[in-house]
Amino acid sequence: MDTAWRIIDCSSLEGLITSDRGAICVHQDDGGEHRIPTADVAVVLMGPHVSFSTAVVHRLLGADVVVLFCDWRGVPEGAAYPWHEHGRVGARQLAQSQLSEPRRKNAWGRLVRAKVLGQATVLLQKDRPAAARLKEMARSVRSGDPENVEAHAARLYWSRLFASEGDFLRRPEAEDHRNSCLNYGYAVLRAHGIRAVVSAGLSPTLGLFHHGRGNMFNLVDDIIEPFRPAVDDAVLRLDPDASPAERQVKQVLVAAVQQPFRDDGATLPTVLEELAQHLGQYCEGDRARLDVPSWTGPRRES
Repeated sequence: MDTAWRIIDCSSLEGLITSDRGAICVHQDDGGEHRIPTADVAVVLMGPHVSFSTAVVHRLLGADVVVLFCDWRGVPEGAAYPWHEHGRVGARQLAQSQLSEPRRKNAWGRLVRAKVLGQATVLLQKDRPAAARLKEMARSVRSGDPENVEAHAARLYWSRLFASEGDFLRRPEAEDHRNSCLNYGYAVLRAHGIRAVVSAGLSPTLGLFHHGRGNMFNLVDDIIEPFRPAVDDAVLRLDPDASPAERQVKQVLVAAVQQPFRDDGATLPTVLEELAQHLGQYCEGDRARLDVPSWTGPRRES
């Protein structure tokens, strides 16, 4: 179990979790015990060998904590999240559902542009010419991304990022170490995205671009796109044989999603929450455009 960075990772825990006055208590089968205030937690990952009651889930949701339920590999396959009583949830979700096509496309184009710029930053470490090409592609993104720059950029990006390690293919269903690390990092990022979207009073199902009929989190998958390069950067710095089954590797990936994202010290979850709030205002017509931040690399301590 790891409790650092406001993530409680119980995906490989064998034990019991109970609720106790503003906190949850983790009892490991080997005798270890931990008491964690729910106010210090953002996300909890539950594995198949953890026992807990509905009181625990109630306590976590009451503290705005997202709970992810993981399979034996530690890969999330379901989630519980709080239903925020946002002051304008009805008006905001109505505006979200009625967002005009030009404004929807404009917002998606800005998300794609920011994502590709972030990918260019990551790729600078491995292939400067390819990174320069990605920057050019980012500048060419138009409203709605009609040329599908996102897909073309992804093809170039993934073909060069791990080129020295053979023929890498980015496939979420793959079980190699690189894909597994990416999946784990993205799952933690997605949990923060769920939290941000629900906190903003938006419907996580109504996406700007993603529209999977069986996907409850289309909008979440939209707004986390510009933040994925932060995870990619962390995975790139790991040893090729690093696995998310290792505690130290999980710590690195969780830290990647909690690190400062801007020069003012604002962390990635904070910036993600701001983006979700701005999107809500954009849907209601209170913002003329959606300003989307892009990943510009790890912040150095002064």
